[in-house]
This record gives sequence, C-alpha cells and structure tokens, in this order.
Amino acid sequence: MSKKRAAYYVVWQGRTPGIYDSWEACEAQVKGADGARYKGFATLPEARQAFASSPDDYIVKKTQSTQINQTTPSPPQPLLPALAVDAACSGNPGLMEFRGVVADTGTEVFHRGPYPAGTNNIGEFLALVLGLAYLKKHNLPWNLYSDSRTALAWLRKGHAETKLACTAENQELFLMLRKAEQWLHDNTWTTTVLKWDTEHWGEIPADFGRK
Repeated sequence: MSKKRAAYYVVWQGRTPGIYDSWEACEAQVKGADGARYKGFATLPEARQAFASSPDDYIVKKTQSTQINQTTPSPPQPLLPALAVDAACSGNPGLMEFRGVVADTGTEVFHRGPYPAGTNNIGEFLALVLGLAYLKKHNLPWNLYSDSRTALAWLRKGHAETKLACTAENQELFLMLRKAEQWLHDNTWTTTVLKWDTEHWGEIPADFGRK
C-alpha cells in the first residue's frame, strides 16, 4: 500500500507563519513558541489550501466541543506521518494488551500488558491516551489513528464508559483508566485524531494479527 509522507508543513501560529518544506524549518518556527499551531501535509496544494483556511479545520484540540474525525469520508490513503494504536484481548473480559506503532514503518514505540480481566475497548482507549501523551511529550506534529469507534467516542467525552466491574484481578487496569482520564482533564493537544479506514486500507499497522 502506497503511503504519503508529509512534505510540507503549515504554521498558522508561530514565530513566522507560512508553509515550510521540511520539518526542521517548521520546528524552528514552532518549538518553544507560545500557542504554536502547525500541521504536516503530503502535497503543496494541500498545504496552500490549509494555510488559507482556519487551523480549526485541520487540528483537533481539546475543548468542551472537541471533534474527532470518524464520520467524514477517508482520503485515498492514510495521512502520514502518523502514530497508529490498537489493542488485543483474549476473551471478554480476558488477557488484554495494547500498543502504538509508527504507521509509516511499523516501528513499535510503546507496548503495555498483557493485563488480566480486561476488554478490548479499555485497551483501545488507554492506547489513544498514551498515544496523545507520547506525541505531545516528543513534540511530534503527527496524526493519531485508531480503528475503534468506541474508544474514539470515549476520548471525545474525556472518560471511559466501560461496564466492566472493577475486581482485585483487574484493579491495575482501573487505576490506569483513572490516570488516563486525569491526563485528558489536565492537558491540551493539537494532534489530529482520526478513524482508521480498515475497509479500504486493511488492518491498522498496530494490529496484533490475531483475527
């Protein structure tokens, strides 16, 4: 599958707003700049169109009305660079683990678990939050992909709505959920969070391959 990498970077807010043709040039405008807003694009026409538009049309930021793209038509290919996250669970509940990989290369950047008595939805939600934290910590202007509508809905609400009961066996997972929800409450981000189009693109790169 052919994938598009970001070749141009739009800086809406930074030291000098504009369109830059390398991440290094973009980084010089946004690193350490208060309120910087920027995003990578695959082609120059896309970048020009974006620069002429509001950054709110392209950047998902935590607000009371945060929107996460899961209903609009997907582009022909994933928008790269990106981080992809996924979870796997043997049973419901069952042994659960989750991870994040660089969508372009498949390189794993984090992997947690397995944890007993978990669910796939909990793993997908935790993976999304950890993905947001990872991208923010490393100042990476990437997109974030998940194939879970439920986890995306929980992220939009800012908390998990699992019906799983907390027990002595899975209390570590519930502690992680509370920490994830607290992180969402305490932080903002500029990452664009997107729904992976499995039907057209195949399995998400973070998939564990157990289907």
